Amino acid sequence: VQLVESGGGLVPPGGSLKLSCVGSGFTFSSYTLSWVRRAPGKALEWVAHINNGGESTQYHDSVKGRFTVSRDNAKNTLYLDMNNLKPEDTAVYYCAKGPNSRGQGTQVTVSS
Repeated sequence: VQLVESGGGLVPPGGSLKLSCVGSGFTFSSYTLSWVRRAPGKALEWVAHINNGGESTQYHDSVKGRFTVSRDNAKNTLYLDMNNLKPEDTAVYYCAKGPNSRGQGTQVTVSS
């Protein structure tokens, strides 16, 4: 299993970013996938997940209405659209397949 995230960066409060995660080594379209994040000095936190077909999504309360998770199974790619970013969204973001498979992460920093 390989998961490779990209798209992180430095944005001001209120800004937007779109993260991508390309999966390989497994049947991408068969699995529910998640985004999780780790803020400095804090535990890993679940952010959102999407079922294998993309019809069902769920979000942590802190990101509801601001983040959108989606996937393109033809491209083996998972996305996270992040809008109205806040300083408390600063973290390393990981895509995850189950509890034990994560990518290397991509840094998101929200600061003026």
